[in-house]
Amino acid sequence: MINHSSVPRRPRGLLEPDAWKPGTSGSEGAPAQKCAGATRRFRIQRQTKRGSNRAFVYTWPSKKSLASIKAKVKAITRQGTNHPLSELLRRLNPVLRGWTNYFRHGVSKSTFGYLHQFTWLRVVRWLRRKHRRANWRWLRRHYLANAWWPEHDGMALFDCRAVPVTRYRYRGAAIATPWSRFLTNDAA
Repeated sequence: MINHSSVPRRPRGLLEPDAWKPGTSGSEGAPAQKCAGATRRFRIQRQTKRGSNRAFVYTWPSKKSLASIKAKVKAITRQGTNHPLSELLRRLNPVLRGWTNYFRHGVSKSTFGYLHQFTWLRVVRWLRRKHRRANWRWLRRHYLANAWWPEHDGMALFDCRAVPVTRYRYRGAAIATPWSRFLTNDAA
């Protein structure tokens, strides 16, 4: 039997040195055993900004995390069709809301658009399986009345595109630096 308390734990939150080199990725370029848990969720790269020569650090949702949310959506929509659409949306919305809120601080807008399209397609396919003999006109009138957006019994599908992406918020003087007390003494 292995004593887990004697096994040294890897420090969390540290990036690999090659993660900050141009053109390499800290989460997908380095082996998974060497990366910390935080870097497996985001793909971190330094790239030059379009229209300038300056390099900035960009953080995208990793392909692994996108595959995991797609697998969750697929698993939820594969479950039986013997319940109403509102029940499916009740199970699907918290999963989508939580994932998009976690990744809203990265470069995620196009990923949210892709997830929006994927989820809409899965829900519409679920409706097609539920009502096999119904045509598009009937489905649209009963479930997709609000601009082709699935809703039923007051419950609507969560819109992943509507989550605001807030990157690089200016925090100004809210972050205390070790030198702030020396700077205030020199000014006095």
